[in-house]
Amino acid sequence: MKGYAIGIDFGTNSCRSLLIDLDDGRELGSKVFPYPSGEAGILLDSKDPNVARQNPQDYIDGLEDTITGAIAQAKATDANFNVEKVVGIGVDTTGSTVIPVDASGTPLALDSRFADNLNAFVWLWKDHTAHAEAAAITEKAAALRPEYLAKCGGIYSSEWWWSKIWRLQKTDPEVFRAAHSFVEHCDYIPALLTGSTDPATLKRGVCSAGHKAMYNADWGGLPDKEFLAELDPALADLRDRLYDHAVPANQLAGGLSDHWASKLGLKPGTAVAVGAFDAHMGAVGAGIKEGTLVKILGTSTCDCMVVPNSTDLADIPGLCGIVDGSVLPDHFGLEAGQSAVGDIFLWFVNHLVPDSYGKTNDEKFAAMEAKLSAQKPGETGLLALDWNNGNRTILVDVRLGGMILGQTLHTEAHEIYRALIEATAFGALTIIKRIEEYGVPVHEVINTGGLAVKNATLMQIYADILGRPLKVSASEQTCAMGAALFGAASSGRVSLADAQASCCRVRDRVYEPIPENQKVYEKLYALYRTLHDAFGTASWSGSLDHVMKEVITIRQEARSAS
Repeated sequence: MKGYAIGIDFGTNSCRSLLIDLDDGRELGSKVFPYPSGEAGILLDSKDPNVARQNPQDYIDGLEDTITGAIAQAKATDANFNVEKVVGIGVDTTGSTVIPVDASGTPLALDSRFADNLNAFVWLWKDHTAHAEAAAITEKAAALRPEYLAKCGGIYSSEWWWSKIWRLQKTDPEVFRAAHSFVEHCDYIPALLTGSTDPATLKRGVCSAGHKAMYNADWGGLPDKEFLAELDPALADLRDRLYDHAVPANQLAGGLSDHWASKLGLKPGTAVAVGAFDAHMGAVGAGIKEGTLVKILGTSTCDCMVVPNSTDLADIPGLCGIVDGSVLPDHFGLEAGQSAVGDIFLWFVNHLVPDSYGKTNDEKFAAMEAKLSAQKPGETGLLALDWNNGNRTILVDVRLGGMILGQTLHTEAHEIYRALIEATAFGALTIIKRIEEYGVPVHEVINTGGLAVKNATLMQIYADILGRPLKVSASEQTCAMGAALFGAASSGRVSLADAQASCCRVRDRVYEPIPENQKVYEKLYALYRTLHDAFGTASWSGSLDHVMKEVITIRQEARSAS
């Protein structure tokens, strides 16, 4: 018997555990811990909609609650379960989610001096306050270190490490000075579990370092001090208190400390893997392999692919990075994604869908899906842009907003919902086309996340627009599944490849593209791409006068064929 492993998935609004049997991937125990702070776990500022912070105490409390809860479930589920045979723990988190820490590695937010200062709290991935800093980093790197940008898609994002740290330094020097160092959320939790939170010695993951902090072994790790000094001398001084080396998540962060072993009811010394981001571990939990794009469909999306690191792979503009070892060992990990998908649908149902569709959100979504599933592509006469939270890929621009074109006095809520679904699928296709333009074929798409499981109509629309078979992971918790697999691999008891082979499954239903739907969506995508380039790029030239009229023509054709 191979034993058991535990994965901990720290999301935007909650964290969850998953305890699996490594023989076959059976999920024996799981528990969700909603973050109690702020609004659904997010600390906001009414004066600035770009602020999104979190309370690190929520992470600590959730860690204990979810692991002990999963163990209790496993004991109740399987009489043969033995806690002594838990071989490893893995951790995934959102990112770039940056924690200011003191010299011991304790988050500043836990210091009473900063209890009421949001700047000392965790800077969540979706905090976009640093858009000006991101633009300045992009401009300076383009002039002085273009190789830095080449590995992260050509544009540095406000969602990422250096932007947020620099923003803190500029807006709250007191907190910046109090921060001895900074740690990614995915690095902090393994350090906490192993009792090794010293920022100078804790293990840093290459996933977060490579995709968000411009880390690359080719130039000695993090950006050099000379470049950082060109941005701000304070960043150059900080570099000495950060790190020089980062490693993949199949490596050991350390053994579980006596303190945490006692709190969790596990063996001291249990392997704890180096941390990584949720989507990257989710890709592994979904069974990623060469030629497969794994799409994490949630509030936002993250798309991951892998290419053997022996391949001469070109840099791909607009991606969130190409990083050796960020997904699978010995493979380049490619990351892309969309800043909002499920969040767009939730915004729509919360603010604009009338009660005639139902009293609760679930009722409204179900009623809208029932109505829109009877419609043909193009029948709504609507076309939307999916930028309600900015654009992550391929434009990398948070200063963009959503748009819905073509409404009439007869437009109904379910038609707008369909247009929003189509827009997010068009955004997904734009990502795939960019990846394939640079020589990486996408043969199939494996989807995971709540939307993939719960919304068959959405999945069929995606299949028709993407033009590829869409599979759905058997596990509804692939991020935690992937984390558990990395935890097992870090123990040395099983290889990551063998763990994937034993535990990763897809569901029986495969969504195949419908040819007649594809033809209509090809026309609509061309119009979407016109809007995408016109509003999203500085180099676009042309006219927009045809767009609305062509959408109307497509609508008339769809309705006459009904």
